[in-house]
Amino acid sequence: MSAGTLPSFDPRDPLGLDDLLDPEDLAVRDTMRQWAADHVLPHVADWFERGEVPGIRELARELGSIGALGMSLTGYGCAGASPIQYGLACLELEAADSGIRSLMSVQGSLSMYAIHRFGSEEQKQRWLPRMAAGEVIGCFGLTEPDHGSDPAGMRTYAKRDGSDWVLTGRKMWITNGSVAGVAVVWARTDEGIRGFVVPTDAPGFSAPDIKHKWSLRASVTSELVLDEVRLPADAVLPEVTGLRGPLSCLGHARYGIIWGSMGAARSAFESALDYAREREQFGRPIGGFQLTQAKLADMALELHKGILLAHHLGRRMEAGRLRPEQVSFGKLNNVREAIEICRTARTILGANGISLEYPVMRHATNLESVLTYEGTVEMHQLVLGKALTGIDAFR
Repeated sequence: MSAGTLPSFDPRDPLGLDDLLDPEDLAVRDTMRQWAADHVLPHVADWFERGEVPGIRELARELGSIGALGMSLTGYGCAGASPIQYGLACLELEAADSGIRSLMSVQGSLSMYAIHRFGSEEQKQRWLPRMAAGEVIGCFGLTEPDHGSDPAGMRTYAKRDGSDWVLTGRKMWITNGSVAGVAVVWARTDEGIRGFVVPTDAPGFSAPDIKHKWSLRASVTSELVLDEVRLPADAVLPEVTGLRGPLSCLGHARYGIIWGSMGAARSAFESALDYAREREQFGRPIGGFQLTQAKLADMALELHKGILLAHHLGRRMEAGRLRPEQVSFGKLNNVREAIEICRTARTILGANGISLEYPVMRHATNLESVLTYEGTVEMHQLVLGKALTGIDAFR
C-alpha cells in the first residue's frame, strides 16, 4: 500500500483488529475456523434440535489432533499456545456453537488445568497426554444441586479410610460428565476443600445425563453421583487446599468465555448483516432503512469493543498481570453484550430469526447458559462492586 492510501473498509473487521494479530495468531484462528466449518457447522443445527451430539468422542479426538485441548498449557503433549491464541480458538469454536466451545473449555481450562497446576507428576503423566490428544475426556465437579454461587457450602465429602479416600456426594450441571474418562471432583475434607482425580469407571461413580435443556443442547450435561467412591491416597491433588484451587481454574475458563461469547455475537451479527443486504421489503433491501442500519451500527460497536477488551485482557494474562476482577469485568460485559447482539439480530431476521436454518436463536439460547455458568451476572457485579468500593457485599 502506497503512502497516504487507506486500506479498504471491511464490514466484518471495521476496526482492522486483524492488525493486532501476528502470523502465528492468524494461523491458529484460521485453523480453528476451518475445523469448525468442516466438522461442526454442517451438523450443529441438527445436534441442537435433537439435543445430542453423536460422535462426541471422535470430535474430541479431532480437536486433540489440531492441538486445541489444553492448548494454553505446556508439556505433556499440550500446544503451549499464547493467551491470545487460546482466546481466538474459543472465539472460533463458539462462533460455531457454545456447546462445542464448552467441550474444549472444560477439557483444557478446568480438568486439564487443575491437574497441570495442582497435580503430582504421576497424575500429569498418567492423564494429560491422553487428554491433550482427546483420547480421554475430562469433566470438572464443583457445582452441586444446592450450592452454585457459594461453593464453600458444598456437601460432597471425602473421608480417610486407612490410606484410602472415600468420596460421597453429588455434583450438578457438569459438562462432559457422562462421556468423561476422568473427573476432577472437589470435596470437603477434615483438612479443608481438596481436589480429587477420579477415574469414571471407579465403583460407585455414575453420571446420568440431564435432559430437557433448552440451552447448550449440543453439549453433554450431567449430574455426578459419588456413592462411597473409594480412591487411593494418590488420587488427591497434592498442591492445593481450599477454594483457591477450583476458583483459579474457573478464572482461566472465564477468560476463554470472554473471547468465546464474542464468537457467538459475531455469528449473529454477520447473519443479520447478510440478511439485511438480501431481504427486500417495500421494494428495497431492509439494510437500506435507517432503523436497520442503526441496529447494525450498534451491534458492530459492541461486538468489536468486546473483542478489543478480550485482546487487552489477553495481553495482561500474557504479562502475568491479569487480575480476577478484570476477568469478571470481561465476562460480565461480553456475555451481556453478546446476548443483546443476538436479540437485535433476531429482530432484523424477523420470523426467520427463530428458525434453526439461521444460527441466531441457537446462539441466543446458548448464551443464556453462558450468562450464568462460571459465575452469574450478580456474582461478577459484586466482585467488581467490592473491588470498586473496598466493601464486601457477598455476606
